[in-house]
Amino acid sequence: MLVSTRTSRTLTTIATVLVGIYFLLPIIWVTIASTKNNTDLFGTFGLWFSGQPQLLENLGSLFSYNGGIYLRWMLNSAVYAGVGAALATIIATAAGYAFAKFEFRGSDLMFGIVLGGVLVPGTALALPLYLLASQLGLANTMWSVLIPSLLCPFGVYLARVYASSAVPDELLEAARIDGAGEAAIFWRVALRMMTPALVTTFLFQFVSIWNNYLLSLVMLANDELYPLTLGLATWFQYADREPILYTLTVVGSFVAIIPLALIILSLQGFWRSGLTEGGVKG
Repeated sequence: MLVSTRTSRTLTTIATVLVGIYFLLPIIWVTIASTKNNTDLFGTFGLWFSGQPQLLENLGSLFSYNGGIYLRWMLNSAVYAGVGAALATIIATAAGYAFAKFEFRGSDLMFGIVLGGVLVPGTALALPLYLLASQLGLANTMWSVLIPSLLCPFGVYLARVYASSAVPDELLEAARIDGAGEAAIFWRVALRMMTPALVTTFLFQFVSIWNNYLLSLVMLANDELYPLTLGLATWFQYADREPILYTLTVVGSFVAIIPLALIILSLQGFWRSGLTEGGVKG
């Protein structure tokens, strides 16, 4: 029995390591490739450095190419993802809290429609969203990307589940007896107890918006409004005519990973502390 347990643990460890390598391999490749010039990018082994790494030179070319358009794309992505994820988190949390703590006619039907939204692929909504944005005069503006990003059906579901278990009805009733209004109860009591759900929703939505390519492709025609995903894809399409764009696309992809890694690592610690706090309170 002991041998069987050790074998099982060994196999589990090996499988975990292999899966970890599988997910880290693209990041390792793009990190190494970002230090190469065009010749070395295609002429050397992809998972090892070239004889003359030139990451700083590549970064200089990246930030200066076409008047520094890459920095504009990065700022656009930060606005789309940061503002969109923050507002989407508040909206989803408020909706999930309402579904969990209030009884009203049609709530089950409405929540079922929200869950149905989780199953609808983004590709099916791209054309209707574009037609609607065109009729409203919002096409080819930042609003055409921001407004659709405010909807997060998964966040509503997560907030409802978390509010049902983490926010006691007795505490809400005590706040009402003390004279607090529903808005004050939500902002001052419920939100603090739902912190892990808020952070989780924010992370999911931030990464989703940051990596969203299709919505911006459909909505935007002005390259100064592009996010990083669309801008880098555009560079890659023209790389056959201007080979330096191969290197710039790789280096740009490497730089685009850094904000995601930083925000995930910083909020992950906050998320864990929130879970621990909730566990102690429970």
